[in-house]
Amino acid sequence: MNKLELLRTFVRVSELSSFTQAGVSLGLPRSTVSEHVQALEELLGARLLQRTTRRVQATQDGRVLYERSKDLLSHMEELEGLFRQDEAQLIGRIRIDMPNVMARKLILPHLPEFMDRHPLVELEISSTDRQVDLLAEGFDCVLRVGAQPDQSVVARLLCSMPMINCASPAYLQRYGVPKTLADLANHQLVHYVRPLGARSPGFEYQHGNKVQHVAMAGRVTVNSTDAYQSACLGGFGLIQVPLLGIGELLASGELVAVLPEYPGPALDVSLLYAGQRHLPLRVRVFMDWLAATLQGALTAG
Repeated sequence: MNKLELLRTFVRVSELSSFTQAGVSLGLPRSTVSEHVQALEELLGARLLQRTTRRVQATQDGRVLYERSKDLLSHMEELEGLFRQDEAQLIGRIRIDMPNVMARKLILPHLPEFMDRHPLVELEISSTDRQVDLLAEGFDCVLRVGAQPDQSVVARLLCSMPMINCASPAYLQRYGVPKTLADLANHQLVHYVRPLGARSPGFEYQHGNKVQHVAMAGRVTVNSTDAYQSACLGGFGLIQVPLLGIGELLASGELVAVLPEYPGPALDVSLLYAGQRHLPLRVRVFMDWLAATLQGALTAG
């Protein structure tokens, strides 16, 4: 049995404290994960994991092996890519999470370019707006928009997206077109919060170096970008969204820009990854492709 595979399995079990989650992360049945750990324990003659009904925890020997194994696997990744002059030889699986709208409108339409260039790479793409646990859920990287409060991960800034205020023609026909901030008292805002139950800041706009807020009424609150856009198209109120990705709706007249002199603060787009884990070459190449794709879309927009 391949000893490196045994070590990779053991490292994932140690990181996730679960045979089942490690199996999902590695694409292996739980029984195989258990067999790998048992074979490694027999090979080394040491108990590596303490198993209980609720969780799996590394023993003292297991913690020592875990630290040494991370270094060893990191060096092996480097060795595997050391003599590869052609990136088309990249092989393996990449797991990424990204917002729904960005996946559908910006990334997936361009993805064939990357896949054709790297035919041996497999992608697992999760599309959510929630804050995922990058390490526990086995993601290699996560694409996120806005401020990143998690200090335990590395955030690679890709670009900043300018914002726009808009509404549907039906809404504007009913409520009128706002011309000033004072007019917002007579308007509705589709509130976006994450998670539901949180307090909406209201209408946001940039004033010099500060972000200002105007409290607004609103009957609809959502926690996903798709629902946010749909609620606006349905005439439930104003929304504030990145200009990138909404150009088609503005061009077709399905949405109308309002209050152009009061844009919301630009949103940073970042790639998040675990700094304590070595990034395989395939992940680094994919992240570079993502960065170039988004920056190209922003320039074109």
